[in-house]
Amino acid sequence: MTITNIVLTLIVLVVAGYIVYYIVNKKKNAQVEAVVDVNDKTYTIEMMTEFVKKRLDEITKVNLYDIGLSEEELKRRKNKKYELKKALKGCTYGDINDKRYVKELIFDLLQNEYGVTEENISKAIPFDIPSLLTAQDKFDILIYVYKKEYGYEALTEIIKKYNLAELKYVEGETKPSYVITKNEIEDIFEQENTPLSFSDKLSVVVQRIYQHYKGYSSIDEVRDMNIDGVSGGVSGLPESFLSQVAQTDGDYLTQIAEHKVPRACDSIWIFFQGKSIRLAFLSFGTEAELKRVCQNIYKYNNPGQLSDTNGYKINEMKDGSRVVVVRPSFSETWAFFVRKFDVKRSTLEQWFKGEPGSKESIELLKYLVKGARIVSITGEQGCGKTTMLMGMIENIYETMNIRVQETAFELHLRKIYPTRNILTFRETDTISGQEGLDVQKKTDGSVNIIGEVATDPVAAWMIQAAQVASKFTLFTHHAKTFPNLVTALRNSMLRIGQFTNEKTAEEQVVQVLNFDIHLTKDFRGKRYIERITECIPVEEKNEYTFDHRKEKTLEGKFDKFFDNATHYFEKVTDKKLYTYRNILEYVDGEYIITNPITAYNLKEMRMNMDATDLESFDKFVERHWANSLKTRETVSVSAGVEGPKKRGRKPKKQI
Repeated sequence: MTITNIVLTLIVLVVAGYIVYYIVNKKKNAQVEAVVDVNDKTYTIEMMTEFVKKRLDEITKVNLYDIGLSEEELKRRKNKKYELKKALKGCTYGDINDKRYVKELIFDLLQNEYGVTEENISKAIPFDIPSLLTAQDKFDILIYVYKKEYGYEALTEIIKKYNLAELKYVEGETKPSYVITKNEIEDIFEQENTPLSFSDKLSVVVQRIYQHYKGYSSIDEVRDMNIDGVSGGVSGLPESFLSQVAQTDGDYLTQIAEHKVPRACDSIWIFFQGKSIRLAFLSFGTEAELKRVCQNIYKYNNPGQLSDTNGYKINEMKDGSRVVVVRPSFSETWAFFVRKFDVKRSTLEQWFKGEPGSKESIELLKYLVKGARIVSITGEQGCGKTTMLMGMIENIYETMNIRVQETAFELHLRKIYPTRNILTFRETDTISGQEGLDVQKKTDGSVNIIGEVATDPVAAWMIQAAQVASKFTLFTHHAKTFPNLVTALRNSMLRIGQFTNEKTAEEQVVQVLNFDIHLTKDFRGKRYIERITECIPVEEKNEYTFDHRKEKTLEGKFDKFFDNATHYFEKVTDKKLYTYRNILEYVDGEYIITNPITAYNLKEMRMNMDATDLESFDKFVERHWANSLKTRETVSVSAGVEGPKKRGRKPKKQI
């Protein structure tokens, strides 16, 4: 081989080697670039959410018979598949256990199959760079950390620790309001500065994925907390308004686009200890997300379709929360209201919270129930009527069967008293409240409880139940004063056609109603009993005389006749059917027992109490009203009227 051939061969080999090196190096660089690009997209919340949806869909739809499993393995996989399907359905209804199961499965899928690690998890949420975290990121982390220690009291602890439920001025607003701002959440996050393990970070990411997949978006964890309620879509600008603004004010539309003006989808409020607080740092993000939450949150037990024709739904969730959902065109925007009732706290002692005079007030309330009095609980929305009602029910004698009529299940008394004879009925599309009440009369009920007298038919049920269906009745109403309560119940009976005469209808109401407990919530959210009022029916008196027979002259006879005629027209035109007086009042931060209960109600209450309660009730009456009753008895005896007697015992002198 010549030198020339050797040189040429070497040149060819060098060139070939260079070409191979260039191609390999280019492919390697391309692969590195591809890996970087894939990683940047793969570990975002959106991509992981899509993976979770697809993977769970595969698990629930796989045909197990095609895999060739053993009989034991087939049975195990079938049970697991059924359990997952059940959990995926139940978690959308507010079932805490199903939610926990689905989140644990998502956690395992991301860690074991998707390859989420300590290095790439920050591509989903920038845990390592606090300045890049959004207010919602920081809130999610705070809730997770506090939930590990306080459970479902986490939000309550945060609010109390940092005094977030106080009136404050917000930039751009001229009046104070209850609001938790973005700056407050950021300050709290900075103060807490809690280190997170990889497991903690992944749990926060899992919650974010879950709430956009099967949960209730930004309110998912908030809804589970032990608060009074949560609502959305109740403030901010609806989409219908934005289109109008676009035609008239371009600058304003620009402010909306930059999120300087709140939209309806930015509206999230909580109801906390009597206060409505706006969570200004949270948002659903888009109108579509708010709509998705509204369409899913009411679905428990298949209550029917929310449509433009039927623009609202009232239902309960699996945990007993009441949910109301509205939609356009019935309302200006999509909105929902979740009202929670903490049955564990529904005691009278918890309601009063140790205020001055509360001990005697609690005793009085217990005696009203033990004495089988018909009691109304009145007040505005959110003042604690349902909580008070649940606390009073505790004092009903165990021997009495309780029957409840509600529009939507709210009281859930069997959760509190599982060993008692309690059954609750409610209206349905095919069974009216009147039919339900007719059925109740045949179910051996002693006490009838009506959750809320809010409509005319329900008011008629209440009067009917109090008259013939039970030993006594408890109910709630929204009346502001006692005369308003009587008038509202009277008008309801007139409107449904049960009576045509106002006086007759009113007479039926005052004969039934014994006591009214009126609750108040002041502008700072403090809830208290403003008064307890007794209804006193006015007895019919015959004031006509036969004095005209004694008159000798025709003029005298006419005078006596016109006296009787005057009495008659007074009875017909201005007949007073009842009076009322307060037996307890809230004065300057203290509960004070004032006027005594009438002799009739004292007598009836004694007849319905057992021996132990009867003795303590007598001491209570003597302690508070001994002088008043002594004076009243003296007047009654001098007028020839016998005072009330205690069952089986000699009456004390002061009574």
